[in-house]
Amino acid sequence: MRSGDESSKKPRVAKAARVQSKDRDMGAALRTVYQKTVDEVIPPDLLDLLSKLD
Repeated sequence: MRSGDESSKKPRVAKAARVQSKDRDMGAALRTVYQKTVDEVIPPDLLDLLSKLD
């Protein structure tokens, strides 16, 4: 019975590694999208509208 327990642990480790890899990939993708948004130029007409709010 013990050997069955050991073999069932290996897929869990592999699955955990796949989940960590997907989490890392998702985090990298989100950081990339966020950085592109931060770096985006604000159109002059929007800046003009915002200045009128003051």
